[in-house]
Amino acid sequence: VETSRRIVIAAENETAAKNLSEMFSEAGFKNAVLAKGADEKAFELYKDCSIFIFWEYSCKGYELMSSKFAVLSTVHEQRSGGLSTVVKQKKRKKKKSGTAAIMSYADLEIGDFVVHENYGIGKYMGIENLTVDGVKRDYINIHFAGSDRLYLPTEKMDMLSKYIGAHSDDGLVKLSKFGGSEWGRTKARAKAAVKDMAKELIALYAARAHKAGFAFPEDDDFQQDFEAAFEYDETDSQLEAIEDIKEDMMQSKPMDRLLCGDVGFGKTEVALRAAYKAVMGGKQVAILVPTTILALQHLQTATSRMRSFGVTVDMISRFRTPKQQQQSLRKLRRGETDIIIGTHRLVSKDVEFKDLGLVIIDEEQRFGVAQKEKLKQIAENVDVLTLTATPIPRTLNMAMGGIRDISVLDEAPGDRLPVQTYVLEEDELIINEAIRRELRRGGQVFYLHNFVESINDVAARLSAAIPEARITTAHGKMDKERLEDIWNDMLTGEIDILVCTSIIETGIDVPNANTLIVDNAQRLGLSQLHQLRGRVGRSSRRAYTYFTYPKNKSLSEIAQKRLEAIREYAEFGAGFKIAMRDLELRGAGDILGAQQHGHLDAIGYELYIKLLNEAVVEEKGGKIEEKPECTVTLDYNAYIPDNYISFPAQRMSIYKKIAMIENRDDMDDIGDELSDRYGDIPPAVDNLLAIALLRANAMKCDVKMLKQNGGEIQIHLSSFDFEIWSEIEALFPGRLKMVMSSSQYLSFKIK
Repeated sequence: VETSRRIVIAAENETAAKNLSEMFSEAGFKNAVLAKGADEKAFELYKDCSIFIFWEYSCKGYELMSSKFAVLSTVHEQRSGGLSTVVKQKKRKKKKSGTAAIMSYADLEIGDFVVHENYGIGKYMGIENLTVDGVKRDYINIHFAGSDRLYLPTEKMDMLSKYIGAHSDDGLVKLSKFGGSEWGRTKARAKAAVKDMAKELIALYAARAHKAGFAFPEDDDFQQDFEAAFEYDETDSQLEAIEDIKEDMMQSKPMDRLLCGDVGFGKTEVALRAAYKAVMGGKQVAILVPTTILALQHLQTATSRMRSFGVTVDMISRFRTPKQQQQSLRKLRRGETDIIIGTHRLVSKDVEFKDLGLVIIDEEQRFGVAQKEKLKQIAENVDVLTLTATPIPRTLNMAMGGIRDISVLDEAPGDRLPVQTYVLEEDELIINEAIRRELRRGGQVFYLHNFVESINDVAARLSAAIPEARITTAHGKMDKERLEDIWNDMLTGEIDILVCTSIIETGIDVPNANTLIVDNAQRLGLSQLHQLRGRVGRSSRRAYTYFTYPKNKSLSEIAQKRLEAIREYAEFGAGFKIAMRDLELRGAGDILGAQQHGHLDAIGYELYIKLLNEAVVEEKGGKIEEKPECTVTLDYNAYIPDNYISFPAQRMSIYKKIAMIENRDDMDDIGDELSDRYGDIPPAVDNLLAIALLRANAMKCDVKMLKQNGGEIQIHLSSFDFEIWSEIEALFPGRLKMVMSSSQYLSFKIK
């Protein structure tokens, strides 16, 4: 925070405002918490402060760059990872599994389509507080086809998921008829289809598991020295991923592991440690990348990292002459090259290895179907490590179904800052000022213009506007030697502004380039925009990205949603969210094959994944445990009041967590989080937590329903064990009895 800058933060409540104030004070920033009605005199009173915190007003964040004034908000954190998340994580940080991280990224907003497992596709219309039999509770309002409505108790939210699948051209989805038989038939067809898919997948991966692989030896002193030479501190998730990969490599069956991590989270270092281990085991390593520039980048990184350890690294791509390529291939055949880096050229027929032990595939989704088939052939009995920042859904299916192993890098390196993202109409004044600001602090700029025929015109316009800048153009049709020279000039700081096409999209690393401008951003895909943003912010400096679209041009609804999503998902770890939103915007397409994507669209992504996972377990001979249903109806108000958590998205998030309570520790954790973020817990919320724990315990005891009726609690059971209930009756003499009526239940008399 610059002292000359004024920052106003809108917190969700007084407790959150005080927590933020303490956090900033501990970090050495002077700040003031301002009460309702504060005016400009308050700013004068605290003129030595750079941060002011309010809580009575809600607003979205914005920045006035020329005035050095910014407004930040913690109240939309479901989408934007607000500051209150930092406060919350400071107290308690829980490790999530890779699967949980993937499945938790689809927050509901009013008007979103949702899927209820038993009733089908409806439209979420918000949370409503209703009084039933004198008791206040919150219900989720869902509209189905026609005038059908469902008010779902919040504790049954686990039956609900956001609909992610193909929409029609007008953005609509066909709603299910509530209580009709059509949904049951649709679900049954999807279930039959995923069973067939599960058989195929298991056969494919079982065949691989039964093949003999090479068991690499345990780590030695050389491996430890290599890892100690890394100049940065590893994140916890990097260390965990490295351990997972090493364990796989030391087994006698071939490894097939997916390493998911957002741009800049350190996937390359994890891959290089695996490569070094393979070389120390006497094997060769192939690193496949989608572009020639990325191949050059990896060559430079691997060479500088391996140079002191006697490892020979080479590259084969169009940056090499035919003579150089033939020389590289001879060395590879003779075993003189330990690590070979290349594009799809590496899967050509003339490429032979002496003893290949590990294949590392960077950005698998960038390779075509034919190339992937060739990859399978060369990697038939060797270990395979696949790196990706925006996982394709088919790969996610395999990971979540337990078919393929997955490691997730979900922590940013300690000194990294999220990239400040702007989406705006083309405005030369703003763009030129953004470039000058980057150049003034000694940085470099990427200007992405994805039309080769007019790229020189853009460079000329920038040169006229900013004559002091050294400007160069780069695109894929250029001579390879020229491209290599440009790249070296960029790395050595000889170029101030690189006007280029999307050749920089994957993996390029220029730590000194921290401003990116993309014109005609509406033409690019969501995952592509996210990858491009990853080209900046690769150092401890604050980075800026400007996605621009033409003035006075109407954008399609899909393009608008894409640009809105890239602005919303600006925080670290957004790769998974981007992948899910991308699927939501374009549907399943042909990702799953023609036979499958229709079923996914019919029932939605999350239910499809659930059915696929169940089919995989059954195909492996396992048994699916039926999750018991339990309804608890007591004469206590149990809900989250508006004046405690005023923002619906946050209330929804807390209700989701409460619905997942399984034991007292879970309840205590959520209670701590609530009191940390929102202050003292009101009685209605206390009741809600207690009822959630009661419901969890009742489900473990095979109880279908607990219902209060005046001075008794009715206990409806799925099954009855006379011996157990006789023992319980002895503990409460005269208070517990069996009632035989139209429905059999136990009656417990309240004192």
